[in-house]
Amino acid sequence: MPHHLLIVYHSQTGHTRTMAQAVRRGARRVVQVETRLKMALRTGLDDLRWAHGLLLGTPENFGYMSGALKNFLDRTYYPAQGQISGLPYAVFVSAGNDGTGALTSIERIARGYPLKPVCDPIIARGELTAEVLQRCEELGETMASGMAWGIF
Repeated sequence: MPHHLLIVYHSQTGHTRTMAQAVRRGARRVVQVETRLKMALRTGLDDLRWAHGLLLGTPENFGYMSGALKNFLDRTYYPAQGQISGLPYAVFVSAGNDGTGALTSIERIARGYPLKPVCDPIIARGELTAEVLQRCEELGETMASGMAWGIF
């Protein structure tokens, strides 16, 4: 039975979408894991229940996560209670400032689900570089490999 990795993101300028696509490229290197890449407003409880691992991507908006990602978390929080406890997750942020506010807000909500953080977050400050996109690919591959090997 394949493992399922859900990548949920929101993007306004295209930076977070580019990061999400790099994350998916890395995850697809692990053939034992089926990957689903979805925009936050088009993702729901059934997608979350399907997942064995979760990657959340957001731009930093006013020092917070995007409203679309917050909407996804709001819509699934109560219905998912008791169904996804301990689901491994990680975060990637496209930031105009320092990105810590967006990361902190996601981490706070994730503790309430509760989700299990398993990889260091990626915060891309300013324009995307080849190094940041390489780190995104590595994040996807690391998450998928950890799932495939039963580490996460």
